[in-house]
Order: sequence, then C-alpha cells, then structure tokens
Amino acid sequence: MRLSHFAALRPVCPRCAAADGRQEALSEPKIFAEDRDHVLMGLLQCPSCGQEYPIIDGLPLLVPSVQSYVSQSLPVLMGRDDLPEALESLLGDAAGPGSTLDGVRQHLSSYGWDHWAEHDPLEARWPEAQPGAVSRCLAAGLAVLPRPAEGPALDLGCGPGRSSADLAEATGGLVLGVDLSFPLLRLAARALRDGRVRYPRRRIGMVYDMRDFAVPLAAAERLDFWVCDALALPFRDETFGLASGLNLLDCLSSPMTGLAAVGRVLRRGGQAIFASPYDWSPAVTPAEHWLGGHSQRADHHGAAEPLMRRALSADNPASGGLRLSAERHDVPWQVRVHDRAIMRYKSHLVIAEKSGKNDLGAGRAG
Repeated sequence: MRLSHFAALRPVCPRCAAADGRQEALSEPKIFAEDRDHVLMGLLQCPSCGQEYPIIDGLPLLVPSVQSYVSQSLPVLMGRDDLPEALESLLGDAAGPGSTLDGVRQHLSSYGWDHWAEHDPLEARWPEAQPGAVSRCLAAGLAVLPRPAEGPALDLGCGPGRSSADLAEATGGLVLGVDLSFPLLRLAARALRDGRVRYPRRRIGMVYDMRDFAVPLAAAERLDFWVCDALALPFRDETFGLASGLNLLDCLSSPMTGLAAVGRVLRRGGQAIFASPYDWSPAVTPAEHWLGGHSQRADHHGAAEPLMRRALSADNPASGGLRLSAERHDVPWQVRVHDRAIMRYKSHLVIAEKSGKNDLGAGRAG
C-alpha cells in the first residue's frame, strides 16, 4: 500500500459503512515492514469500531468482514509465490486437480497471460489469440468517452493490474486497482514494486511453466492495488473522476449493487467504463439478479443489453446517478485456458456518466 495513495484517497471503514452507512476514516497505518513509499506489512484500524485491517505483501484487506475473508482465503494469504518451479510442480501434482492450489494456478495462468505476456520474450505468438484483451477493451472504452479521462481513477476487478497501469498512463492522475483475488493482486503489486512479473503459465492439465520477465510501467508512481469488495467500496462519496469495471458485472452477486457503489464514489460529471459478456453463473450471481439471460417472454426477450440500458436510465435511482452515454456491442474478449484452448467472448461495452442531481441515496453501498 502506497502511503501517498492512502493520504490522497482517505479510505473509510468498510465495516462501519456496511453496518449503518457511516464513513469513518481509518487511522494512519501501523507499519511493520516497508519499501520506499510502500507499506509491505502493517495494520490499519477504525478508531470508531476498532476493526483492524491487515496489510500483507503490500495489499491492505479493506473488506467489510475481515474474519470471513481471512477464513476463506487463508491458504492463499499464507501461501508462497517464490518456490522453485520444480517444487511448485511437485506440490501441484500432490494437491491434485480441483485443489485450492490448482484453482489459483489456473487463474494466475489465464489472467497473468492476458495482462502481461506480450512482454514475455519466451511467449510464442499464436495468431488466433494474442495477449492484451484487457488493454484493447479499455482502449475501446477510453476512445468513446465523451470527455478526456480524469483521475483519480478506480479500476474494479483489476486482476493482475494491466488495465490499472494503462489507466495511469491515460489519465495522468492517481489510479487504484481493486479486486478480491489476493493471488492476482499479489502478482500486480510485485510488478508495481519490482518491475517484473512471475506467474505459472499452463501448458495442459497440471503442467505449468514458470515465467519471469520484466514489464514496463511508465506511470508506476501513480499506481497502487488494494483488496476491496466492489459491492462495499471503502471510500467517501464522490472520490473518483473515472471508474472502470471490465468484464466485472457478471462476476458480482448483485450487478445493480455494483453499479450503485460505483455511482456513489464517482464525482458528479465523472465517467465509468463497463464491459461484460453477461456470462452468468448461478454459483456467483443468483438468477434473480442477472441482467438478462432469463424471462424471454418479457419485452426484453431475455436479452441483457436492454436491461443494462434500463439500469442506466434517468428514471432509475438505483444506479447511484449513473446515466448511459455511449455503448459498443461486440468488443472482443478472450481468456486463455491452456495451450490448446481459448475461450472467446463478445463484450457489451457501455459508458456511463454521473448525473449532477442529488439523487444518490439509493446508491449507497452496504
């Protein structure tokens, strides 16, 4: 966690915000280990409720229930990312398919590849699928913004951090990438501090090749990464000038709550970029919260796009003041699975603007 980002963004206690909407500023961090402007290990605390928030490997855990997050994520929080390739391979074989380690390595492989593999000198060029889909999607969104992008910017669901790095270059202001995946954020945070990416690239099954290479971060001094829940953002109202959520909405338990949370923390006149293929899963999002994908007998015939437009319409106070201003229907997106498998998507890209009305009561997170 950068001290400069902490001072500029003034995070509030997510537990208090979730309980009753209070925006209680967190106290200055207690530092156990640091590297230049980065707090590597430390504690944040709410002076009102007393909740402590750990900082681990440079990542503050700013979630409403630290206890739940830690209990569900303990293997990855205590895990290592510095094992020699042969030892990690042995542990992966021993843990077997379907294990926590197997899931972590698959996520690191798919998203590490897309975000950073274009800088890997060992990466073979596959004409049918090139890394960088997240950058291309963001570029498509920035190209249709009604006004030039201004910070500070919030990158929701940032994963290994490439889109956040691109935003830092595009806006010239502070950028904060947030996600709930500690392994993906740890990759991003190490790239930020060391200028190198190290991730397991999946060949097939449980066979991985460890990749380690330098990455350029032209605006690293304006960038940071925190563990945050997109449905319970730990920031004061109207903190950010720009927000992005690329292929995020269908990864939330409540997409409308996510839109409202973004609307709350955007300044009036602020802009947001969203992209989604609406690839719903009941394990993540209850069907009653899907935007489309059901009720084909309704006037929208089960399509997601009309419901997204309706969600961002002027007569919907539940969007936190967000209003649709532009859209693109078929922005390519891909996820690499292994050497012989790529999943292809067409994302619906929408640009929303924060209205100037004082109609934000329904948009408060928590």
